[in-house]
Amino acid sequence: MARILVAEDEVPVREFVRRVLELRGHEVVTVGDGAEALIKLAKAPFDLLLTDISMPNMDGLELALIVARDHPDLPVLMMSGYAVERRRAADLAELSKGVLQKPFSMVDLSAGVDRALGLPVA
Repeated sequence: MARILVAEDEVPVREFVRRVLELRGHEVVTVGDGAEALIKLAKAPFDLLLTDISMPNMDGLELALIVARDHPDLPVLMMSGYAVERRRAADLAELSKGVLQKPFSMVDLSAGVDRALGLPVA
């Protein structure tokens, strides 16, 4: 399936996302913030970036702006538990394939990833 980079600072959320996506057959690489994500993106190609919006060092919106400039073909799907951040992300809608609202279920995560990858939603 797809090679997905997950940028999420909260370990329980990061591990939940990793497990769900791996169960669906994806190859998953995880990092704790946007700065680490940029390092991974410089070293290897990915099919999708799944990023939290609120993270230390570099947030997901700043990361999405850099990805849009440096990796314009890489789809970005964002995650957030905060309404204010979802509104900020909506202002930059052209940079992403949407925002998953935390907390999300396995079904919501799977459907969001499928949509972002351009796959049929199960």
